[in-house]
Formats: sequence, structure tokens, C-alpha cells
Amino acid sequence: MKADFIVENISEMATAAGRSPLTGTHASDLRVIRDALIASHNGRIIYAGPRKAADVEVAHGVRRMDAGARAVIPGFVDSHTHLPFAGDRSNEFLMRMQGRSYQEIAAGGGGIVTTVRATREISEDELFAISQERLDRMLLYGTTTAEAKSGYGLDLESEMKQLRVLRRLAASHPVTVISTCMCAHDFPPEYRSSRDEYISIISDQILPAVRQAGLAEFFDIFVESGVYTRLQGEVLCRRAASLGFLLKVHADELSDTGGASLAAEVGAVSAEHLLFASEEGIKKMAAAGVVATLLPGVPLFLMMDRHAPARTMIESGVAVAVATDLNPGSSYTESMPLIIQLACFRMKMKIEEALVAATLNAAHGLRRAHEIGSLEPGKWMDALILNSRSFIDLVYHFGVNPINTVIKRGRIVVGNGYLKKDRK
Repeated sequence: MKADFIVENISEMATAAGRSPLTGTHASDLRVIRDALIASHNGRIIYAGPRKAADVEVAHGVRRMDAGARAVIPGFVDSHTHLPFAGDRSNEFLMRMQGRSYQEIAAGGGGIVTTVRATREISEDELFAISQERLDRMLLYGTTTAEAKSGYGLDLESEMKQLRVLRRLAASHPVTVISTCMCAHDFPPEYRSSRDEYISIISDQILPAVRQAGLAEFFDIFVESGVYTRLQGEVLCRRAASLGFLLKVHADELSDTGGASLAAEVGAVSAEHLLFASEEGIKKMAAAGVVATLLPGVPLFLMMDRHAPARTMIESGVAVAVATDLNPGSSYTESMPLIIQLACFRMKMKIEEALVAATLNAAHGLRRAHEIGSLEPGKWMDALILNSRSFIDLVYHFGVNPINTVIKRGRIVVGNGYLKKDRK
């Protein structure tokens, strides 16, 4: 097969390999190849390895990209975001700076319901425009695939609006967008005193309508004290699975509610947050093959001293991924490089483990590891050229954007730190 796009003069290529997550002692397995070359055809990689060993046929009119003796890594897979939302909660941020907790603010009528009100009021076109701006920023920071959740509508019409926005983004933006229905993010204000009624609405109306319209692949639920109980989580997860949704669970973020164990028992693809996950829950996740999607931006943003026990999870054989949790209330960032840095500084992950967690393991948490998450033949040519000669600078040089160039399916969509106008 002849290459139609070649990236050469690569100081080093750092990538995981394979189509399965890396766990345990293999969680840091990276191929680091000096003086590398990557070639693709129709957006798929046909060679990724040492330049001197490359045996690549060159098509007429082949495009060549000089990496400038910089490092190349796979595109980031941000496997947990709440991308389509309206409004902001900067006033609540100020309250936290003054000593009030996230739970206190939510109990006083703030929190998720604040964003629900703003998202319900905005038009679909306006929601699309502001979500597109966020997705542009994610792309500038190296995200080439992103999961995105609804959950700021909490009624049929508004949930469908959020998910339609995600479908429009998936069709118009270079970042691959994978949709999750999270109509069980909280209870809407109008059903706070009749929660069973809203659970019936989710089960009988929202989930069937979303599934029929083909608007989401995954279902997610917030199992937490004051939100959904473990039993309610199990009921809704099993209902969603019966409709054909793959499952995710917001688990053990603010307290140990048994969410990690629930994720294992219902066959969830991933469990998210997990700051308070028990040893029993971690063992069950490892046995069931549930990906732990850790969100180190959350305890930073909420000014918590606790962080998810990444080391225990890795040593227990759990596949660990990391993601931004982009949202207005508890992790307002589009930057995957920041998340990789926090994974190392706060959760004591090795740089290699954090990079694997942001690429191959995250791709597995979205059931996409067969086509993204590493630089190897057969996968999409989603690659990042850094501003440095080594992937170690992802963490070593912090507080800056380390991404120079973003390549999506064999096309340059960010060059020299700027979005390309013809990026789609």
C-alpha cells in the first residue's frame, strides 16, 4: 500500500501498542523509538517505527510533514466530559474559595441544577456554538477523540437537545465525538420531592426515545449520596442495558456508596471518579475488566486533599484511564496535558502510565482501542507533534500547552499551535 502522508524527522515516537488496555506491571509499557517515521494511507497508519527500517511505497503527490526533530505521541482520548452546557458557575467557585463545600452549595439550590436551568433556556443553535468553541480548545490541547455527556437537561426535550448538539458536532468537527446519555445526572428541581416519578420518566420515556433516535451509545448515572442510590443505579443501568446502551457509572466521587462494585456487577465499561472507591470495589472492577476513569482535575478544582487511589488500582490490575471531566462546576478545563500532569503530581502515576491512561486505556474505556489510542498500522493516524524533543516534557514543562501540531486521520488540523481554517 502506498503512503499518501508521511511524518518524518521525528526525534522520538512514544506510544502504547495493541488493542487491549495495559494493566499492572504493563501499565507503563511504551514503545519509545528514536529517529522515527510514520506513514498513512487514507487516514490509516501503514507504518510507524524507525526511519531506517521503513519500507514504504510513496504515492504520487504524497504529503510530507517535517516534525522538526520533535517528539510525536498519539492523539489524546478525553473519555469523560460534560461538553454541551450553558452558563457558568463562577459565583459558586467564589463561594468555595470562601470555604463552602460543593455539597453545601448544591443543598442550597446551586450545583448541577444551576447549569440545568441555563441549558434548558438556551437555543440548540446557541448551545452548538458554545460547545463548538470548547471543542476547538480541546483540539488545540491535543484531544482528537472525546466522550461527551448530556445531563444538564433532565427532561426529554432538553436531553434530546444536548444530544442533537453532540451529533451535529460529530458531523462537523475534526474531533471524534462519542455521546453518552446522562439523564440520571441529578434529579430535576420539579421532581425533587417525587424522585420515583422521574426514575419512571427516565426508564419509560427518555432512554427509549434517545435509543430510537440513535443519539447516544452509552448511559451514565451519578450514584452518590444525595443523588441516585445504589439500588436506583442498578435498576436504571439494567434498564439501559436492556435497550442496548453500554454502561458507565459516576462512582464514589464524594463518598463510598458502593458505586465501584455496582459498575462491576452491572457490566459497566467504565466507572468514573472513584476518589472513595473501596478495596472491595477495586478488586471487583479488576475482575470484571471495568476501566477506572480518573479525573484529577476534580479534587484540584474542589480544593480537596484526597485523590483517586491510582497506584492501588494499577497494582490491583485495573485498567486506569484519565480524563478532564470538563464541566462548569467541578473541573472547568479542556486541557488533557494538565490532566496528565495532575495524574503524575497528585496521583503518583509514572509519566508513561499517565500517557497510556490518556490514550490507549482511555480508548478502551470507549470501546475504540481497535482503531485509536496508539500509533501502529491499521489504526487511525491521530497524532500529536510536541514542542519538544521528548514526551517527558508533557509533565516536566508544566503550565504551558506542549502541543505544536495535531494530525487527525492523516490531516493537519492544528499547526504551530493554531487551528487550521480548513480542518474538517
